[in-house]
Amino acid sequence: MLFKARRSFSDIKVNVDYTIIGDVVELPLPSLDGVISVERALACRRSLREYTEDPINLQEFSQILWASYGVSEVNYGFKTTPSAGATYPLEVYAVVYPRGVILPDGYYMEPGSYKYDPYTHTLTLVRKGDLSRDLYKAGLQQEWILNARACLVITAVYERTTRRYGDRGIRYVLIEVGHAAQNVYLQATALGLATVAIGAFYDERVREIIGAPANEHVLYVMPLARPRKPYNLRLEDLARYIDRRRRS
Repeated sequence: MLFKARRSFSDIKVNVDYTIIGDVVELPLPSLDGVISVERALACRRSLREYTEDPINLQEFSQILWASYGVSEVNYGFKTTPSAGATYPLEVYAVVYPRGVILPDGYYMEPGSYKYDPYTHTLTLVRKGDLSRDLYKAGLQQEWILNARACLVITAVYERTTRRYGDRGIRYVLIEVGHAAQNVYLQATALGLATVAIGAFYDERVREIIGAPANEHVLYVMPLARPRKPYNLRLEDLARYIDRRRRS
């Protein structure tokens, strides 16, 4: 799962913030304190589609995954995203591109599709290989998918919610995936990263690419990368905007 010289993924076990055992990556713990406020993250959240080629580091990747659907309550395992009846229908996959996620020792995660387990905060390799161009084609050839360093793919098992709430549960699932996507947006903004929520793709093809089972329905694809030009809202600009609208 690591790329540098000819070192083998299966032979490596690193015990500095993260551990790799076989096809499982035990991610470093997320931080519970950031360097910018919620208000600043909200102000600067934007859908960004132009990226640099610089990799994401593993700590950032870990933080994004935790924000998307990680555990935030340790008695019942409640997550960062609210869920109707705590049914938690979503699953999160991470598609890592070649030289997309760099590890603390300078190696890179092996490209492929990984499934996130929020309860152990781990990634398990599902499909090995460079899936970036396949995902790009399945995503209607949107360039920001191809130019990212990794992509999150969020799927849903509707039955977890509908068996309690009936057809109304479908609405609850769609609301929930919106919560998860906004978590990713805000966390990416706080880390100085870029993302964009994508809903235009061939559902079954994306599901096949990431290796998800047939009962999981793909709802979102979210590229992750470093922005070529970060967005920054200044308070004086906001004040002028509001003043103009009040006077019009």
